[in-house]
Amino acid sequence: MRLVAEDSVLRHRAFAQFWLARIATMMAYQMLSVAVGWHVYELTGRALDLGLIGLAQFMPSIVLVLIVGHVADRYDRRRVSRITMSIGVLASLVLCIGSAAGSVVEAAVFAVVFVIGAARAFQNPAMQALLPTLVPSHDLSRAVAASATATQMATIAGPALGGLAYAFGPAAVYAVCAALYAAGVIAMHRMQVARTVVSRAPPTVASLFAGIEFIRHNPVMLGAISLDLFAVFLGGATALLPIYARDILHIGPWGLGALRSATAIGALVMALWLARHPLQGGVGRTMFAAVAVYGLATILFGASTIAIVSFGALLVMGAADMVSVVVRSSIVQLRTPDEMRGRVNAVNTMFIGASNQLGEFESGVTGEWFGTVRAVILGGVGTLAIVALWMRLFPPLVAFDRLDTQPVRSR
Repeated sequence: MRLVAEDSVLRHRAFAQFWLARIATMMAYQMLSVAVGWHVYELTGRALDLGLIGLAQFMPSIVLVLIVGHVADRYDRRRVSRITMSIGVLASLVLCIGSAAGSVVEAAVFAVVFVIGAARAFQNPAMQALLPTLVPSHDLSRAVAASATATQMATIAGPALGGLAYAFGPAAVYAVCAALYAAGVIAMHRMQVARTVVSRAPPTVASLFAGIEFIRHNPVMLGAISLDLFAVFLGGATALLPIYARDILHIGPWGLGALRSATAIGALVMALWLARHPLQGGVGRTMFAAVAVYGLATILFGASTIAIVSFGALLVMGAADMVSVVVRSSIVQLRTPDEMRGRVNAVNTMFIGASNQLGEFESGVTGEWFGTVRAVILGGVGTLAIVALWMRLFPPLVAFDRLDTQPVRSR
């Protein structure tokens, strides 16, 4: 009996191991984020510290952006991934042992969170650069969608499982996280793939900035990355969901949980669909249409005072954003030479983090200035304006047709 369909991208054994490692480590990270948030708030009682946790996680990706890509291009990407996951195991065990002993202070938690953020800064470009080497080019968009499926599954299930496990204390959550990170290490160790690192030349200033330069001179890639960056930056409403749940929709904490899960559910459904039905043609126009739908759904959510309508709008936002994610990620992977994928993916990862983290900051600022509803609606209108402007600035992206093309080769 076949466990995997003949046309499934998981039939590629190396990718199946990658997928397992992805979902295990993402689940660990999501559970860890929930536990650390609760733990720090219990220790300090200060809301500001919750924001500092996010900052501690995000800052390493900015500080290390030039270094992590270079590492992914110069060293075995499987080994880099295993090392970073092993750091996750050790960091989780440190928090587990300290919590069980009752000796954890907030400064120690912030330090461990920073270490985990630094490890993820190295892990993400290495994993993303590894992905295209695991499947044929005609299966790449489906592999990207399947990888995104793992991420969304972890995003939905991880916080819930973390919250349940926290009933037994923070040490229990950290112990589970350590086990999940260890499962990721094992999956990466079992992966069999040809080593593709080609560069052993000493690093130079030019080579460190090569990823940025490559994106800057590739209008299709630059257009796709920047379109997604500004759309999420302007249209994201995640930071304002507590206000909608309490003051606008009047659905309480349980409703807030439903709203937070809605975008992930929409993204998961779309990722599953795209994994089975990859985009065939008119990919550039499809991406612009998806971002426009994202903007329209943002406006609908901002104006809605009916819970079911708001939930539906967030579902659509998640699904539309996933189309953009798959297109952008596939373009980055297919149009980047293998020996540069680490550096290019490092820049791409930083932009993704900036759009999400800074987008939440932008939503909070504009919500304070203009009011919550106006801020969300203005963000949706801004997203539509970006779509119109980018279609004029990046005609090669509008004309981009298919994802199942051969990867770019280095000169």
